[in-house]
Amino acid sequence: MRKRTVTVNDKMQTGYRYQLTAAPGRSFDLEFTPDLTPAQMLKLGVFGGKYMTDCRREFPASWFKGAKLSPEGRDPSLNFFNTDASQPLSEWQRKGWIYQDDPRGWFQWYCRYYMGRRLPDEDRRQIKRWRMVRRHVRQIQMNCEPGHLTCRRRQRQALLHWAYDSRMI
Repeated sequence: MRKRTVTVNDKMQTGYRYQLTAAPGRSFDLEFTPDLTPAQMLKLGVFGGKYMTDCRREFPASWFKGAKLSPEGRDPSLNFFNTDASQPLSEWQRKGWIYQDDPRGWFQWYCRYYMGRRLPDEDRRQIKRWRMVRRHVRQIQMNCEPGHLTCRRRQRQALLHWAYDSRMI
């Protein structure tokens, strides 16, 4: 694949550049097997529709066809499970979970990783965090009847935010 440089200019980053070194949706770390693509997540409804409203030019237009977005502000009714499962960005910053290159957090990292950006140290850190979220899958399996989507809706929505398809549990 020919390397391509992406330049980001949005509300949270100005002049940030990164290289795409892998083909989109390919060459993932063997330990990273998300159920959903970023486009699928946006169509299902994640982050109250607020997450990607000012950075659409960075990603393929196809990701936003049918995406549930709310430019005015977070709207939990847009989430697939119709519940708020997010902490404010300030809380993520306070806990030190935000990497300087991805000021919006894990989903921004995932979108860029999906597109082909590779940052070995940060990729390992984020994949480790993604794997730790799997404990919520087990909690749903232990406490909910299969396919009972109203059981633990907030936990299911949180899993969607991490590219786990909790509809299949």
